[in-house]
Amino acid sequence: MAGVNQFEDLVAWQKARAFTKAIHALIRARKLAKDYELRSQIWRATISIMSNIAEGFERVNPNEFHHFLVIAKASCAEVRSQLYIALDTECITQDDFSTLNAQAQDLARTIGALRVSVDRYRKQ
Repeated sequence: MAGVNQFEDLVAWQKARAFTKAIHALIRARKLAKDYELRSQIWRATISIMSNIAEGFERVNPNEFHHFLVIAKASCAEVRSQLYIALDTECITQDDFSTLNAQAQDLARTIGALRVSVDRYRKQ
């Protein structure tokens, strides 16, 4: 990737980091902290997003990077689904849900755009 020397330079990874921080704040400060299973699942899926972006980038192979971006984007969907569960079980507020769901959708779009870019690069 032109102009990108480390995964920390990727906007997708930076957004994933910010999202991870927001999710962490949510699960520590709300009723969700008491629902161990849901909290754990959301946390693992969230960590998976930024971890897969970093791991895929470091593999240096565009095909592998593309594959890891697919996984990262799918993890965004998993977190969004879990946020619905947290909302429906009244572990989070509608405001928290709306904010984090929008952030997850933006992150998924960013990862998707990076995936398309990597896909073009690997087909050259």
